[in-house]
Amino acid sequence: MGERNTFLRSTHDLGLAAWFGGALMGAVGLNGAAESEGATDAGTTRIASAGWAKWAPLGALAVGANLLGGTGLLVTNGGRVVGQKGVAASTAAKTVLTGAALAATVYTRVLGKKVDLATSEKAEDQEMAEEAPLSYEGAQKQLALMQWAVPALTAGLVVLNALHGEQQRPSQQARGFRMLARA
Repeated sequence: MGERNTFLRSTHDLGLAAWFGGALMGAVGLNGAAESEGATDAGTTRIASAGWAKWAPLGALAVGANLLGGTGLLVTNGGRVVGQKGVAASTAAKTVLTGAALAATVYTRVLGKKVDLATSEKAEDQEMAEEAPLSYEGAQKQLALMQWAVPALTAGLVVLNALHGEQQRPSQQARGFRMLARA
């Protein structure tokens, strides 16, 4: 119980921080700046798409770091997850929320790529966009909603991460294990 997992925690927490922060900054800052500076709808989309394309590799790295660190922490804390009251439930909630945030992130990227291709100046990109099952207008509407889903879901992960930190306090561990022993 008392062992340190500094590398795993740092990997997990820095990945989550970048995932949440990147999504929120993109929705507020990047997309807002694109709306202010784009002379046309296509120009606005191109500005936002260029910024998101620059962020995508680092965003993927952030998600991967979070998943790697979280998996490592789950493995190293497996006994506490099973043995301390309340930890399994919060871990299950965090796992489900992580899956939802990951799905929202991937879906948002797919929508963004559709919009990017549809507003490209290259004819072959526009043709690829037309072959996709979702219309350009439909993708734009869904993207307007999804840009807020990722920061909302990752904010929930930050809260659950704080709960896990509280559950690791020695007093919480002792109380959780005592309650299980009585049950």
